[in-house]
Amino acid sequence: MTSILTNNSAMAALSTLRSISSSMEDTQSRISSGLRVGSASDNAAYWSIATTMRSDNQALSAVQDALGLGAAKVDTAYSGMESAIEVVKEIKAKLVAATEEGVDKAKIQEELDQLKDQLTSIADAASFSGENWLKAEVGTTVNVVASFVRDDTGAVSVKKVGYNLDTSSVLFDAAGNNTGILDKVYDVSQKSVTVTVNTDGVKEEVTVAAYTIDELIAAGATFTTNTTASGETTQLAEATATAGQVNTGEFFVQVNDDTWVLAADVTGTGQEALHYDGTAVYYGVDTTNDPATDVDAPQSIKDLDITGLDATQLDNMISAVDEALSDMTSAAASLGSISSRIDMQSDFVNKLSDSIDSGVGRLVDADMNEESTRLKALQTQQQLAIQALSIANSDSQNVLSLFR
Repeated sequence: MTSILTNNSAMAALSTLRSISSSMEDTQSRISSGLRVGSASDNAAYWSIATTMRSDNQALSAVQDALGLGAAKVDTAYSGMESAIEVVKEIKAKLVAATEEGVDKAKIQEELDQLKDQLTSIADAASFSGENWLKAEVGTTVNVVASFVRDDTGAVSVKKVGYNLDTSSVLFDAAGNNTGILDKVYDVSQKSVTVTVNTDGVKEEVTVAAYTIDELIAAGATFTTNTTASGETTQLAEATATAGQVNTGEFFVQVNDDTWVLAADVTGTGQEALHYDGTAVYYGVDTTNDPATDVDAPQSIKDLDITGLDATQLDNMISAVDEALSDMTSAAASLGSISSRIDMQSDFVNKLSDSIDSGVGRLVDADMNEESTRLKALQTQQQLAIQALSIANSDSQNVLSLFR
């Protein structure tokens, strides 16, 4: 049937042309954007995954920057520690030289003073972005951002690498408590003293070390002092220990694993301290010989002064410096380990970011070869559809020839 009112062929050709044009728009959009899934309407599931992973990748980029900042802090601290080790080695050598007979200790002390000033300068300068790990408050922890993690439940977290700023890693305690490697106290003269210990009426003479209060505090000792009842010392009361020097005429004696008795020589008293352990066993300390007069003032490397030290005290100070060197070497090794870990983590984050980019690309990127081929096919189909529509539209013109 031929009708001049309804041209079914033209409508069919027009519908085909519209479909081809729509497909061409989609293909051209993919070619121009490079994306097969450019919006949620293209593929809601893939678009959601891609959007989330792109967000995570941006977080990984921030982690990469944080790793770079952390690496700079670690490298700064390591360089400072390495330089400080060389200076302390020189201090140790000067102390060894000071043990030689007839040497001018005053001249060596002048050199030591310069070396001590250099240690202070190194610690002050080892700062990056306002953060100093060599001159810091002991007992704190610094962290370096290491990674951004999304677990299988979708929960996200930031993982960090921690570095403890403790008495074996900080050179100078910024809090002023003198617990850093270079400002903590070393006992340069560990004197032995002989005391009489009375256990349930049985006296025994023993030799013990006269310890500084600082060492006992560091060891976590429990302190007690004597209390007197009816003119006799009968029990011990808990005491609060404070940092400082053991005074002439007093010292600490260990009466069990964790308790130290402060024994003071009191004229006319044969037993100044008594400890009862709860099982009817009494411990007494006889200090009538006043054995603690030889206890010397402690020293730190920061305040090192050799002018008044004898040969034994110098040997003890050399041992103390060697102990400090051991702590510094361990701290440098820890910093080196963290630096290596940060480098490995940085490489991993780079690879992880590339993998995420690749995975997202597989989901949403357009295959340009395929899209190019499709575009050419659609262009050909469009031309044919236009031809078909032209032919269909010309059918109504052919009706005129019937009326001629």
